Amino acid sequence: MSSRSGGAKKKAGDGRKIIADNRKARFNYSISETFEAGIELRGSEVKSLRGGQGSLNEAYAQATKAGEIMLVNAYIPVYLQANQFNHETRRPRKLLLHRREIDKLAAAVQREGMTIVPLRMYFTDTGLVKVEIGLAQGKKLADKRETLKERSWERDKARLLREKG
Repeated sequence: MSSRSGGAKKKAGDGRKIIADNRKARFNYSISETFEAGIELRGSEVKSLRGGQGSLNEAYAQATKAGEIMLVNAYIPVYLQANQFNHETRRPRKLLLHRREIDKLAAAVQREGMTIVPLRMYFTDTGLVKVEIGLAQGKKLADKRETLKERSWERDKARLLREKG
C-alpha cells in the first residue's frame, strides 16, 4: 500500500486496516449475526480516517422511517487541512446495505428488541471504508461476569502452559 494510508492502526488477518474497534460491544452484547456495510462519508472524513483516528465507542445504528440504517454518534475528528469545508464530528452517517439486509435488521429491532451495534471500522484492500455491524442482544450482569470468568481462565491457562513449556 502507499505511504499515505500508513496511519490506520493495525492490519487484520485478511489485509484490512482497522481504523476503529468497538471492544466493549462484545462484552456488553451477545452478537447473533454480523453484516458488512459501506458508509457514506465526506472527503474530509476519509482524510481524517486515513490518519488512523476515529472511535466507535458509544456509537449505535438505527433504522429510520425512510428505510435506511444510520450510524449515530460515531466520532471522526476534524481534518485540519480541510478548513471551512470540514465536517461535523458526530453527525449521523448513512450505512449502505442491501434492501433485504436493511429489512432484516429493522424487523429484528422492531419485533425482537435487538440492537444494531457497530463492531469495527476498517479500510478494504481497495481503499473503501467499511463498517462491520452486529445484530445484538444486551447481556445481563450474570452473563458479563461469566464472560470475565472465561477470559480470566483462558489467560491463566495460557500462562500455565507457557510455564510448563
